[in-house]
Amino acid sequence: MLSRRLHLALLTLALSLVPAAGSAEVFAAKNEALAEAFPGADSIRPHTLVLDDAKAAVIERRSQGALESRLATIHTATRDGAVIGYAIIDVHTVRTFPEAFLVVLDPEGRVRDTRILAFYEPPEYMPPAHWLDQFDDRKLDAELRLGGEIHGISGATLSSRALTTGVRRALALYETFLATPAVAAAPQAPPAGHIAAGGQ
Repeated sequence: MLSRRLHLALLTLALSLVPAAGSAEVFAAKNEALAEAFPGADSIRPHTLVLDDAKAAVIERRSQGALESRLATIHTATRDGAVIGYAIIDVHTVRTFPEAFLVVLDPEGRVRDTRILAFYEPPEYMPPAHWLDQFDDRKLDAELRLGGEIHGISGATLSSRALTTGVRRALALYETFLATPAVAAAPQAPPAGHIAAGGQ
């Protein structure tokens, strides 16, 4: 059986290479999903972060879940030089197999949208789209949890818990790296490449 880390690496690669919904598991490629999340953007630039021990501990504490990787990428969408939002793709193991989903944030760090990009567990464990609507307009607080203001899914407890933790993780990354003036400009710095609006 493939290791958990290899499963996650293969899923990340699949999201980068699959141009469209090419199988029952992968619903959207990374660039396609980002372009759909920010249809009016001039560019969508990725900034990869390597979390040190201190930052990783903060993210784990705020998200209430363990990190499966010390690497994180924040995508910054701009239009006419102004930030119109951020996006983070969270890849994690649900039970035995991975899933990936996109968390879209507005410039103030509220959840604007969530979308499952790939799901390798049995389809009956995948949360429906309307369940994800619970995260809309949310920021990171004590009630953003199962048993708080997020309702679970009967028969899919691990899936709903993994997604809730992933949303919290995305919001924790925003708070840690974007919510203070000292670091807010970092993801806007030109990286090695960027995604032009509508590009693949």
